Amino acid sequence: MVAQLTKPERQECIVIVLAVLALGAILAIAGIRDPLGVHGLLIVALCLGALLYLLNRYNDPEPTGDRSTVYYDDPTRVGIAFTMVWAIFGMFMGVWVAAQLAWPELEFGQAWSGFGRLRPSHTTGVIFGFGGNALIATSFHVVQRTSRARLAGNVSPWFVLFGYNLFCILAVTGYFMGITQSKEYAEPEWYADIWLVVVWVTYLILYLRTLARRKEPHIYVSNWYYLAFIVVVAMLHIVNNIAVPVSLGSAKSYIVWAGVQDAMIQWWYGHNAVAFFLTAGFLAMLYYYLPKRANRPIFSYRLSILGFWGITFFYMWAGSHHLHYTALPHWVQTLGVTFSVMLLVPSWASAGNALMTLRGAWHKVRDDATLRFMVVAAIFYGLTTFEGSFMAIRPVNALSHYTDWTVGHVHAGALGWVALITFGSLYTVVPSLWKRSGMYSNKLVEVHFWLSLAGTLIYVFAMWNSGIVQGLMWRTYTEGNTLAYSFVDTLVAMYPYYIARTLGGLLFLIGAIVATYNIYMTAKRGPVADEDRADTPILVASDPQPTPAE
Repeated sequence: MVAQLTKPERQECIVIVLAVLALGAILAIAGIRDPLGVHGLLIVALCLGALLYLLNRYNDPEPTGDRSTVYYDDPTRVGIAFTMVWAIFGMFMGVWVAAQLAWPELEFGQAWSGFGRLRPSHTTGVIFGFGGNALIATSFHVVQRTSRARLAGNVSPWFVLFGYNLFCILAVTGYFMGITQSKEYAEPEWYADIWLVVVWVTYLILYLRTLARRKEPHIYVSNWYYLAFIVVVAMLHIVNNIAVPVSLGSAKSYIVWAGVQDAMIQWWYGHNAVAFFLTAGFLAMLYYYLPKRANRPIFSYRLSILGFWGITFFYMWAGSHHLHYTALPHWVQTLGVTFSVMLLVPSWASAGNALMTLRGAWHKVRDDATLRFMVVAAIFYGLTTFEGSFMAIRPVNALSHYTDWTVGHVHAGALGWVALITFGSLYTVVPSLWKRSGMYSNKLVEVHFWLSLAGTLIYVFAMWNSGIVQGLMWRTYTEGNTLAYSFVDTLVAMYPYYIARTLGGLLFLIGAIVATYNIYMTAKRGPVADEDRADTPILVASDPQPTPAE
């Protein structure tokens, strides 16, 4: 990290760390008897560690030569490391909370280990920790290659990366202490929300500046998707998280929105977080790494742009399908159904575009587990988007909503689409980042693929069955027009499915551990000459470039 920075840039890093340390100290003093103070002390401790590291490496040799002629890949390498750490943490928490539904005694009688606190730590760890770091790391890699330009800053990528992970740490530890804004997608503390805005705006400016200095005349489609992800997530976060602190010395806050307005904004946020955090960003990965791995041009560049604008416009209106049969106006519910069904067009356009890219290369899928990750991810994306549109239809929603069917649908997307395309992308980029001819063990990639696929299928099928049984039991009446089953009866019926879900999640977690070991060994395998550690040279305009199909 420090080897890529000049002394003035190292001084800039030290100033930033000192500023954050001062903010942490203020929080610690202001909230001395509040979780706010705990977070302040945590920030101080992390900043002191960073400060010691920077001071210890301050006089290291500075970079020589023209840095603008090489790609800046160190932030991507560190981002991949963060990605895998959060993968293991988030998936472990997911297995734990899944096991608690079958064996409640796994709460151990402690407040911090209750389902209500562990569940948001699982969702934040997986979505924002694992998924967010993967998006940031790969976006840094892709924007440089598709623009033939170095990142437009040497300090700002590190601020984005470490600042974002500080936010994730504050969020997860806050959940353990019982601090959230009590929404469906549990939101962290008000000061963490403000910190994320600062980090995210820096991320957007860095990305735009890098695109502005591109040597490639066209902006490749992956960058369209990454930009949509960055811009819309900022908008969603700011609007949904508007809150008023109880006091400047307390971590608690009051949300501004209330009643049906709060519900509508929450699901505008929630469904568009799915759209732009868990779909657009990962489609950016798909559109770059799949053609790269298959060594084929994307089937249709025009179709990818059609899919982009369709997703960008249609998804914005779909969130209200989560609020059928509520106080939300009926016309708003209908609007959500209409746009949810229309979403099939751009979603299947993207899935079909990915699969058609493999024309003439399907033999590679048989032999290459990395490519198989991406193909199965594209298939799951197509299936999950169809299921989402189907479940948005009001009569289907009457059966599926508030049941485990929704949980199965979400994890078909999270495990089958998001995680698999991420792992496929990482297996593609890791060898080149660390100057290797391939992964440390292709057999371990194969093992990881089958563990992930088996875990996903077991999980999703268990929840599909559980949800449909649940929905049917809840709506079954006796001849006397009373409910045929009590709530406890439904829990007994769910028990075997909850055990199966735990098993599926455990297999997926083991796969993530295997992947982490394989990536670590790939990075550390054998001594590497100093010259091989240099960043990849930037291609000049005269170098041949693959042209996307029209």
